[in-house]
Amino acid sequence: MFQVGDKAVYPAHGVGEILSIEKRDIMGRAMEVYVMRILERDMTILIPVSKSSDVGLREVMGHEEVDAVFLVLRQRRRVSDNQTWNRRFREYSEKIRTGSAVEIAHVLRDLYLLRSGKSLSYGEKRMLNTAMELLSQEIAVAQGQKASQAQEQILLAFGDVGPAEA
Repeated sequence: MFQVGDKAVYPAHGVGEILSIEKRDIMGRAMEVYVMRILERDMTILIPVSKSSDVGLREVMGHEEVDAVFLVLRQRRRVSDNQTWNRRFREYSEKIRTGSAVEIAHVLRDLYLLRSGKSLSYGEKRMLNTAMELLSQEIAVAQGQKASQAQEQILLAFGDVGPAEA
């Protein structure tokens, strides 16, 4: 159970802060809900406490998981582009929806490497940007730094030093 002030990750939306825990009447039933503000989007969401694990609400990753993410990002495996872009897009969308930082790192790495050999579809470019945003936000919170610093670390893992462009 999260407490007021805790940071948590809501899949596909990113890191947020628990502002309060309240009783709300939802569809005629009294429910306890987390009131959570997504940090980078100035968006507030309600998450029923009893359903929080079902929707994938989780703690921000720790140092070991940060290391695992960077291990994935540094891997240089050949990305198969035999699949059609829409099949790849569906597969990557599913990985992002899991909310797992390691799965998001796989998506970011694959799309980043794939774009060096061919141009990405519009949807893939957006997904690359989403994966970068979600991962850099969480790494920043986990390491107590700014998202821009985390993004620089990610780019360094890829061997880049300039700003990310999709």
